[in-house]
Amino acid sequence: MTIRRIRLVSGLVLLTYLATHFINHALGLISLEAMEAGRTWFIAFWRGWLATTVLYSALTVHLGLAFYSLYQRKHLRMPLWEALQLVLGLTIPLFLAVHIAGTRLAHEWFNVNDSYSLIVLSLWVTPENGVRQALLVTVAWLHGCIGLHFWLRLRSWYPRALPMFFGLALLLPVLALLGYVQAGREISDLMARQPDWFERTLRAANVPTGSQRELLALMQNRALESFGAILAIVLLARAIRYTVQRRSRIHLTYPGGIEVTVPRGLTVLEASRFAGLPHASVCGGRGRCSTCRVRVVRGLESLPPAKPSEIRVLQRVGAPPNVRLACQVRPTQDLSVTPLLPAGSQAAHGFTQPSYLAGEERNIVVLFADLRSFTGMAEHKLPYDLVFILNSYFKVAGEAVARAGGIVDKFVGDGVMALFGVESGPEDGCRRAVAAASEIVNGVNHLSRLLAAELEEPLKIGIGIHSGPAVVGRMGYGAALHFTAIGDTVNVASRLQDLTKEYTCQLVISEQVAQQAGMNVASFARHELTVRNRREALTIYVIKDVHAVTGEQTLASSSATRS
Repeated sequence: MTIRRIRLVSGLVLLTYLATHFINHALGLISLEAMEAGRTWFIAFWRGWLATTVLYSALTVHLGLAFYSLYQRKHLRMPLWEALQLVLGLTIPLFLAVHIAGTRLAHEWFNVNDSYSLIVLSLWVTPENGVRQALLVTVAWLHGCIGLHFWLRLRSWYPRALPMFFGLALLLPVLALLGYVQAGREISDLMARQPDWFERTLRAANVPTGSQRELLALMQNRALESFGAILAIVLLARAIRYTVQRRSRIHLTYPGGIEVTVPRGLTVLEASRFAGLPHASVCGGRGRCSTCRVRVVRGLESLPPAKPSEIRVLQRVGAPPNVRLACQVRPTQDLSVTPLLPAGSQAAHGFTQPSYLAGEERNIVVLFADLRSFTGMAEHKLPYDLVFILNSYFKVAGEAVARAGGIVDKFVGDGVMALFGVESGPEDGCRRAVAAASEIVNGVNHLSRLLAAELEEPLKIGIGIHSGPAVVGRMGYGAALHFTAIGDTVNVASRLQDLTKEYTCQLVISEQVAQQAGMNVASFARHELTVRNRREALTIYVIKDVHAVTGEQTLASSSATRS
C-alpha cells in the first residue's frame, strides 16, 4: 500500500509538470513572445530549489518503482492496457535523457539560457529533433493518462466526469503541439525578415561550445547505458528467480475441474494469467478494485491471513469470510477457487456495495404480478403487437415498483417479480409492496383504456404478496448476473399470485403482510390453506379490489412511497 501511494504521488507530480509544460507550449498559438512570458513563470516555479528537489525526486522514485514493479511480476502475461503502460513507461527515459541534457544540464553547468526561441529553433531547423520531442511528450502523456485513468476509474463519480477528463487529456497535447508549430513558423518568418536573428538568438542563449556539447552527449550516453544496465539486471534477476521457483509447484483448481500447475509464490491472479485463464482485475492486481475476488472452495485454512489493506477492500464490497482477493493471496499449498466475477467485469463492480449482494438471508417482501388470459390473447396477435403490449405493461409495472421503493427482480413471460424491504425491513417493505400493487392495478387499467382498440377484452392482473426469510444476493452468470432472491418466501408469493385466478380477485396477501403493514383486514375474506413444502397452514386474505385497501394502510403506504 505504501509503495502504491508513493508511485501515485510521484506520478502526479510528473504529470503536473508535464501539464504545465503543455500549457506553456500552447501559448505559442498566441505568439513566441507569449511563450517566453509564460516560461518566466514556469521557470520561476519549477527551477526553484524546492520544486526542483520534488520534481527530480519524483522522477527518480517513479523510475525506480517501475523497475521494482517489473521485478515483482512473476510473469509477463498481462492485459493489453497494462503492457502498454509498462512499455510506454520504459520508453520514456530513452527520449528524456536527450531533453534533460540539452536543457537543464546545459543551463546548470554552462549557464545556457534555454529560452523557447532557442529550443523551438533547434527543433524546427532539425526535423528529427522535433519528431523525437513530439514522441517524448506523446509517450509520457499517454503513460501518465493511463495511470490516472486506472486510478480514478474506481471512484463512483468518475464515469460522470470521464468525458471532461478525456477532453482535457486530448486537448492539452494537441494545443501544445499546435503552439510549437505556430512558434516554428514565426521563427521561420523572423529569420527571413531579420537575417541576423539566428546569430543574435544563439549569442543571447550562450549555446554550449564544442567541448561542452561533447560532455553533455557523454552524460546523455552514460544515462542511457545505466538505464539499459539496470533493466538487464532486473530481467536477469527475474529469470534466476523463475528458475528457482519452478522447482517448487502447487496445483490450483478452478470451476469445471480445470487444474493448473504453477510455481509456488504466485498470487492466484498471477496463476490464472500464467495458465492463460481469463480473470477479472480492473486495477491490474493492485488490490484496489476487488473485481479479482474468489471464493476459496478448498484450502482456506492453509492461506496466510489477509492484510489490513485486503480486509478493507473486502469489507467495502461486503465479502463473506471465505472470499479473498486473488491478487493478494499467495498460496503455499494446493488450492481450489471460484472467481466470483466474469472476466469482463467493469470498475463499477468494485464500488462500495451492501453486504447482502454477496449472499445473505434476510426477511423481505416478495410481490408477484401476472396478466390474466394473456396467453390466449397472444395467439391472435402479431409478434410486434404482442411485444409492444408486453413492453407497455412492463413499463407500467416497473415504474410502479420503482416509485414504491422496490426492486424489480425479473420479468418472466407476462409476469413480474419484485422485492421490497431488502434494506428497510419487512414492515416498511409490506407497506410499500401494497402501495405498489395498487399503483400496478391503476396503471394496467389505464393502459387497458389506451389500448382498447387493440384488445379483445380489458387487461386484468393478479398480484400475490408474501413476507418472510429468503436468501438474497447477486446470482447468475455474465450479462445475466443480477440481484435476486430464492427460498420458500418466493415460492409462497408465487402461489398467492396463482390463487388470484381461483378467487377471481386482484390481490392475495398473507397474514404476515397484513400484520406487518398494519392493515385493517376485517372486511376481507380470510382463508387457510396448505402450501406445498410447508407443514403449517398459511392464512391469507383475498382482496377483490385493491382500492378497498383504505384507511390507515393507504395513508401509511402513500407516506412511505413519497419518502
